[in-house]
Formats: sequence, C-alpha cells, structure tokens
Amino acid sequence: MNSADTRSVVLAGGGTAGHTSPLIATGLELRRLSPETVLTALGTARGLETTVVPAAGLELELIPPVPMPRRIGKDLVLVAPRLVEAVAATVRLLRRVGADVVLGFGGYVSTPAYLAARRLGLPIVIHEQNVLPGLANKLAARLTSHVYTSFPRTSLPHAFCIGLPIRRAITDLDRAASRRDSRLGFELHPDLPTLLVSGGSQGALRINTAVAGAWPQLLAKGIQILHVVGPKNLVPGMVRSVDKSTGAVYQPLAYVEHMERAYAAADLMLARGGASTVLETAAVRLPAVFVPYPVGNGEQALNAELVVNAGGGIMLADADCTSIWVAQEIPALFAHPDRLAGMSRALEGVARLDAATVLASKVLEVVR
Repeated sequence: MNSADTRSVVLAGGGTAGHTSPLIATGLELRRLSPETVLTALGTARGLETTVVPAAGLELELIPPVPMPRRIGKDLVLVAPRLVEAVAATVRLLRRVGADVVLGFGGYVSTPAYLAARRLGLPIVIHEQNVLPGLANKLAARLTSHVYTSFPRTSLPHAFCIGLPIRRAITDLDRAASRRDSRLGFELHPDLPTLLVSGGSQGALRINTAVAGAWPQLLAKGIQILHVVGPKNLVPGMVRSVDKSTGAVYQPLAYVEHMERAYAAADLMLARGGASTVLETAAVRLPAVFVPYPVGNGEQALNAELVVNAGGGIMLADADCTSIWVAQEIPALFAHPDRLAGMSRALEGVARLDAATVLASKVLEVVR
C-alpha cells in the first residue's frame, strides 16, 4: 500500500473502444481530481489500448492475452494455463506499482486483473458499459460491492447506475460552434449536411458495404459523408471524392482518435449500437440510426433502446441495412430538418454527463 498522499490506481480494460474510452475518461478525471495519484492502465499487445491509452497521456503496462475462443478446440484447452500465466504476471505488476485499488471496465484484460487483485486482497471497483454485462464483470461483481453501470437495466449484484464515463472533450462539446472548423478539418464542405458513419473501433462490414454502394447517390443530393471504416478496412481505391455538381464530399478514414470532432461535423450518424456510441451521441445530442450487431447476446439493441425510446434515434435491423435503404432513407431524413432537430432536442438529459467524475470520486473514496 502507498502512503495517504501517493495512491496507486490500476485501470483494466482493453481490446476495443468500448472498454478503452471509459477507461481513458475516468483516468483523466482521476488525474484532475487527484494529481498525485499514480495511474497505470493495463492492457495487452493485441488491443486498441496500445495506441489510444499512451496518446491520452496514461501509462500502459501489458500482460499476456487470454483470448476466449468461440469454438471448442485447442485454444479452449489453453485458456486455463494462459489465465494462470496472465494472473501471475498481473500480481507481479500490481506489487511493482504498489496498487491500492483495481478499477476494471470488463473485457479480456480485466479478468486477470480482478483475480490478481483478489489474490492480493486489494479492493476492486468495476464499471459495466453495456445493458447486458460481460463475463469478466459478472465474475467481478461477486468479488466486490463497488459495482457501477452505464444503464439502469443492467443486472449485476450491488449495481448502481451512474452513466458512462465520457471525456470532457465530448461532454463539453458545442456542436454548433465547432461544426464549421470540424468539417474543414476533415476536408469536408463547411456548409453541407453531413452524415457520420462508423461501425465502432473495428468497423462493421454490413454498414461499410451499404454505404459503399450508396455514397455517390447521397453526394449527388448534396449530402456528404464522413465514413470511419475501421483500421483494417481502408483499402486501396477508397479515397476522398467530391461531387462536381453539389460539392459534397465522401471522406473515408480508417480511424478517428478525437471523435468529438467527428460528432461536431455531423448532423446525423449511422452506427452500430456499442455503449460508447449510443451514450456519446446522446451526450452531444446527435441524432443517430443504430444498426445493432446481430451476433451474440443482443446487447447492442438493448443499449440503443434508451436513445430510440427517448425519440433521439432510429433502430435498423442489420439485415435491412442495405445500399438501397441508405440511398433512400438517409436523404429522406435530411429532407426534414425539423425532424432531426426534434430528435436532437429529445436527447436532452438522456445521457449523464458527470459519470467520469462520479466514478473517479468513488475510486478515490475506496483508497482513502
């Protein structure tokens, strides 16, 4: 344990932006509230955290990955020894940094962190981003009473809903004031209606395919597109294009590190239903069409329901997300600016804006 003046917090959560975004938001709030606290983020070499966590100015330590195979086979047999190795490595790390508490956001990085903290008798704080909790946080909720969630419907022992930790750059965003500069920063026309498209940090084949077949028609109608395709999906030939008659721009990008700039540039978003996307768009009052990922336990559809039921979003089944739908229905939405404005107004108060501060404060209370 550290002295009362120098606390050490280890934050665990990696793989995708769904885990790294709230981790970074909370880490930055911990630094603001308690500058003397030592912060260490935990990840693996395979995840998005290797780039976004250091870019946020947080220290990153890597442990061996423990992937959970979807099928029975050799990899399933290797889970137990890999987990033992990862927990041992995490125990050594927690001792080295003098950890006082482990704050976990779920995902494959968090399970070794929770078990290592348990072995050392350290307090555990968890935050679950989705309506349906993942396996790591289901486990951890049995090891601690400090359990926080993004959505009120999340079923975990001791759960208390505080909302999703979101960076201040997003919660403090004035979209209208930032719109022109953001569009110019992405090489978009500053005055044309803009659709933001993203399938999450890894991209989404269904959404990318639908937009790929429809963007020329949208540009011809004066609707431009900022298309975040995913790091592995930006292929040769996928380049910026401009419609000569309207000036509308199609701008494909692999990844956007500062999503607040993309939100500011947009009037409407077409996206998956990850918790970060759902609640960040709600926070900045950006209307959205959500296309939940159809594989798995249906968590994305449940996430999006909060915004859709409030009137700030539209739910579109994955199978219905086609080039024909995009070419017809997106222009129809833009043709009714009053409807988009109403959707934006409906998002007022849907997302809590203080979750990162609340979670950081709860963590500091634990170590005090």
